[in-house]
Amino acid sequence: MNTNISLLRGINVGGHAKIKMKELAEMYESLGFKNVKTYVQSGNVVFDAAGEPDKLSKNIESGIKKQFALDVKVMVRTPEEIKRIIKANPFLKRKGIDIIRLHVVFLSAKPEPAIVKDLKVNKKESEEFIIAGSEIYLYFPKGMGTAMLQPGILEKKLNVAATARNWNTVNALAEMAGVK
Repeated sequence: MNTNISLLRGINVGGHAKIKMKELAEMYESLGFKNVKTYVQSGNVVFDAAGEPDKLSKNIESGIKKQFALDVKVMVRTPEEIKRIIKANPFLKRKGIDIIRLHVVFLSAKPEPAIVKDLKVNKKESEEFIIAGSEIYLYFPKGMGTAMLQPGILEKKLNVAATARNWNTVNALAEMAGVK
């Protein structure tokens, strides 16, 4: 069994798609996963299971559909992938970056290169994003709450499912998964 990190898209946001974390953890255990731990209410789960991330994602999505009658997209990453994501954050190389303003958007798949090349989005001048594989690094110097560029916009334009986590959450999940 390997440790995995799953990120659920769109649960417990604005009163929609409500799932209690205790019930979510029990559902993961019913799938045969071990050492299940949740983090905050937005659908972050660290667990041990055998299998490839894509298969685990589908298995979890099916379990959520069956247990909670919700269609929820799930992105699964390994500890090695999370470690790479943390080390590769291009914004950390800059002086004066406020890490509270950093986010990572986890994509369900790597977007098509032609779509990425032609990507045009409305955003404030201060807002920045960098697409790297199946993640997008975001920097909102004035905060995400007032940003024009939202993960949902990128999701639609790139034609892949996406879920965002702030930098503190990414690092907390890494710690829970034993990333060093």
